[in-house]
Amino acid sequence: MTYNVLLTGASGGIGHEVFQQLLISKKYKLTIFIRKSRKNIKRYKPFEHQCNIIFGDLTKKEDLAQICESYDAVIHLAAIIPPIAYKSQLTTHKVNVLGTQLLVRHFEAYCPKAFFMFSSSVAIYGDRLKTPEIRVSDPLQDDDKDFYVQSKIKAEEVVQQSKLEWTIFRLTAILGVNNHKITGLMFHMPLDTPMEITTPSDAARAFVNGAEQKPLLSGRIFNLGGGASFRTSYRELLEENFKINGLGTLNFPEKTFAEKNFHCGYMMDSDDLEDIIHFRKHTLADYYRLNREAVPIIRKYLTMPFKGLIKFFLRQLSEPLRAHKRNDTKELERFF
Repeated sequence: MTYNVLLTGASGGIGHEVFQQLLISKKYKLTIFIRKSRKNIKRYKPFEHQCNIIFGDLTKKEDLAQICESYDAVIHLAAIIPPIAYKSQLTTHKVNVLGTQLLVRHFEAYCPKAFFMFSSSVAIYGDRLKTPEIRVSDPLQDDDKDFYVQSKIKAEEVVQQSKLEWTIFRLTAILGVNNHKITGLMFHMPLDTPMEITTPSDAARAFVNGAEQKPLLSGRIFNLGGGASFRTSYRELLEENFKINGLGTLNFPEKTFAEKNFHCGYMMDSDDLEDIIHFRKHTLADYYRLNREAVPIIRKYLTMPFKGLIKFFLRQLSEPLRAHKRNDTKELERFF
């Protein structure tokens, strides 16, 4: 049987992995709905003979009207994510909530039998530094100052209240090789934060494998994580990656990293999803190995003499440190 699948968000880290996995499989007929830009046209036009490409805006009904086939599954990954999500509440709400709502309404009207798979986030559980063991049944932390969290919670409500058969995967931190830009956001997470991570390819495999498992997934919410073999702390994760990249120890000044108000933890029930769709292929050791293999030896040794200077420039990105130096009461309350 060939499954007809629509994918949104193919240009994102996980989305591109889903795109690649669906493309190489013989079981799926793939359509991607993607924002029209020079970068996306250049990247995806070469595949137009292997899949159907619809360029459009998720927030415009007339663009969604181009989706006119009958689909077995919709994998909805398109979203505004941090740090961009923190810059504009309006844009984040428009894409993450209204875009999801329009897509759901379109499928309710024209393809009501499609299985709607939605990507949510561990961020909706809020700060779990003191209570790191996370389960799907835990209360959500609707932080009115976190536009991204607000948008994901509201989008989940849209999906759950729809007439479609649906499932929601709440993703943990997704870390792969060169899939994260260095921004000030790295200093928002307390160093002692417990983490259960996974790789982009494993996360993508969950959506791909899940597309055929509607009877077992429908109407259910799952935490998507790498399991016990992928658990660590943010401090250990950074220390190892600094060594891999020739940056030495994690010797930043006091107050460079926030001490509260971020997210992550251990997904205590993430095995529930693995038991159904068997998506895990990597461990934390694999993640470090892949990162070591991706760093050329010459680059590592060229970096080492400048590690102090690099860390100096990195800490200029730290909002917590800036708040500490300026004695900014409002920001100090946010981070400490």
